[in-house]
Parts: sequence; C-alpha cells; structure tokens
Amino acid sequence: MTFCGYLPYSGPPMVVEHEISLKFTSSPPHDSEVYDNIQTPRVPASGIPIEIVLTILETAYFDDKGGPDIDLLSKCTLVCKAWSLHAQKLLFRRVRLRSHSAFASFTHAVNRSSPRGRILGDAVVQMRAVLDYNQPGCLNQSSLAVAVANCPNLYELDLAQYGYVAAGKDVVGSPAQERMRRPAPSFDDHSLALLIAGPHITALNFSNWSENNQSLLQLLEVWPSLKSLSITGTSPVLSPGMTYLPFPCALEELRLNCQREPAKEFLDWLLHRSAEEKSLRVIDLERQPSPELLDFLVEKHGETLHSLAIPSFATHEHAHAAMRCRSLRELRTESSWSSPVICRQMPETIQHLAFGLDLDTLLNPIVDLVKTRDDLQAVTVNLWRDGHRHPQFAFLQMACAYRGVDLRLTRDVRRMRLLVRGDPVVPPTYPRTQTLDSMQPAICPVFVA
Repeated sequence: MTFCGYLPYSGPPMVVEHEISLKFTSSPPHDSEVYDNIQTPRVPASGIPIEIVLTILETAYFDDKGGPDIDLLSKCTLVCKAWSLHAQKLLFRRVRLRSHSAFASFTHAVNRSSPRGRILGDAVVQMRAVLDYNQPGCLNQSSLAVAVANCPNLYELDLAQYGYVAAGKDVVGSPAQERMRRPAPSFDDHSLALLIAGPHITALNFSNWSENNQSLLQLLEVWPSLKSLSITGTSPVLSPGMTYLPFPCALEELRLNCQREPAKEFLDWLLHRSAEEKSLRVIDLERQPSPELLDFLVEKHGETLHSLAIPSFATHEHAHAAMRCRSLRELRTESSWSSPVICRQMPETIQHLAFGLDLDTLLNPIVDLVKTRDDLQAVTVNLWRDGHRHPQFAFLQMACAYRGVDLRLTRDVRRMRLLVRGDPVVPPTYPRTQTLDSMQPAICPVFVA
C-alpha cells in the first residue's frame, strides 16, 4: 500500500467561481514630473516675520574682508518697505566720510528733524573719516564735528589726517617721512566745542600723516571716556614748558604704529590713570619696539596684561619681557622666528597663540604648548613662503585636532591681522572676533516694525 492509500478519498475537486475585476493604471510618473507638478510656495516678503529677516541680515552682515557686505545690504533695502529701514540701519552701523559731498549726503540722511533720520543717526556705531587737505572738496574739521554730533551712539572714531602741500609740489609715491613733514591745521575752538558736546566715544584710532604733533592731544582732551586708543604716524609730543594734567582715561587697549617711538614722558602721562587702576589689558605694537620701550610698558602694566602683540620675539630681551606677563591670554607675533623659551614659559592662562611659520621655525615648543595648555582655544598661523612644507607641520595639525584647538591658517599677513584684532572691545576670552553684539551696550535699541 502506498502512502496515498492512507488519505481519505474526497472525490473530484469542486470548481469555485470568483468575480475578479482588473483595473489597469498608467505607470507612476518620473520624479522630475512629480516635482514639476508641485507648486512652489510663494510667501510674500512682507509676510516673513521681521525677526527672522533681522537674524538673516545680521548673520550675513560681514563679508570675506571683515567689513559690512554693502552690496547685499543695499539690495535688501529695495526688497520691500518692511525690510528697508532695518537693512538701512545695518548699512549705517559703519559709515565712511572722505569728502564734503559724502558729508552732505550723510547729514541729509541722519537729519534729526525726522523720525527716520534719528533712527539712522542712532544706528551709527563706527565712523571712519579722512581729513586730506590736498584733495579738492575735502572734508573739513567743522563738518567732521557736525557728523559726529549727529550720531549719539557712536562708539568708535577712526580718523586719518593728511598734511597740506602747495599746488604743483606734491610728489606721487614720495617717502612717508617727506609726507609727514606737511603742515596740517590744529582743531579750531568751534569744532572742539561741537565734539565735546557730542557722543562720548569709547574707541579712537588716529592716523596722523602730517607734522602737527598736537592734534592728538587736542582730541584726547575731548573724550575722557576712551578705553581703546590707536596711534599711527607722527608721534605725539608734550610741549616743553607746559604743564599737563594727567590723562584722565583708564585705557584698556593701546595700539601703537608710530614712525618714531613715543617718548616715555608721553606714555607715562598717557597711561598714568591706567597704571593706577591696573586697567590696561591689551598692548599691540605694530612696529618692533626697542627693548627699553617694551620693558617700560611691561614693568608698568605686565601684571594685568591679557594680550601682547609685537612683530618679533626673537631676541632674549623681548622674549623675557613677554615671560614676565603672567596673566597673558593671548600672544601674537607675525615673525616666523621666536625664542623657544617663550613657549616653554607660557602661563597656563594662555588661550590664543598667533605666529608666522616658514621652514626654519622651531615648532617643537609650540606643539608642546598645544599639548599642555588646557585653556588654549585657538592657534593662528600665517604661512610664509614654504611654511606648509615644514616637516613638523603635520604634528601641529594633529596636536590641535586631538586637543580640540582651532587651527586657523592664512597666507596673507593682512588676513591674519583681520582675524586676530576684532572689535575695539576687550573680550572675556580670546581670540577676539568681530560681531554685531560686542559694541551693543552703547546703543539705545530702536525697533520699528
């Protein structure tokens, strides 16, 4: 008997009928066809919440060169009425005046007799102005004073002054020393009175390309509110035989780029209050100082100094001066050669190191510093010549990556300066940055929907 014999017999199979309905559809469309049929949502510009618009504009404010993106902001002013005023306020944060025509346009825009003019005038935080008496239609002192008076929230004034030379005697490309022998007028009483009645600025950058060494002293009398001071060009001089009251400002930042080193008598007068209150945090010397000058500054202010920058720490004297600053958070140099002992003696508080790199740079001390300083946040390196081919450059990259230190590389020293200088506000941490908020405390907020 086979296996089939054990199965019960069920007779012939029954046929069951089913009703089946088949409906054929076309094949699904391609992805491109699907997207083509979807309507792109159209949100009117005026319907975007203005808070979102402001966030986008502020995020895109700076261009690659560290300045405001004028082209973008100008186009945003034309999008719609709701955007216009807010974009204009960002445009007016930094203004530049080089001529009387520019002054006329500016004063018309910030005319305080109109609500819009007051809003735009209140938005100005930084002003760059040029007094060049060689140029036809130049900006003059009284116009500068009027422009400043129209900006009650002005934080920083960057002023350049050029001397006058008789017609036909100007030589294009003449050496800086010859250009600085040209006379320039001192500020008249009317202009000084307008400046005194204007905003109490916090940061002054004065570039003096004339033989007038008293102009800066006049401006320093105007603003007892200064915390940041930059002096470029002609060194200011205290007039012999005159008695000067101590400079009343307790400076937090001093930057010098003078053709000749300022006299110790002037620096002693300028930093008298700063030494008393131990307020100076940043010293930036753009020209290599003499060992005597650096020793003088460190002796007076090194105890509380947070940031020190000079072109080179190659000599023992300059390196030793830096080593005496035991509260340093930032050390900057553009040279590719520094004394190795300076890195070995760097305080634990260091947060930012900037230096130049070429094939001859001693990198071992810097790599060791990266490995052993827990507070270090960033290392900025300017690659001179074949610096990227340095045999130990990869070790620096690995050390920074392992320790979570931001390694910032440049090939242009001007770009390096832009990265490390930031706003004229002493920051709580380093490296310094440019932001829209750093100078915000001085601004009266104005919101217009």
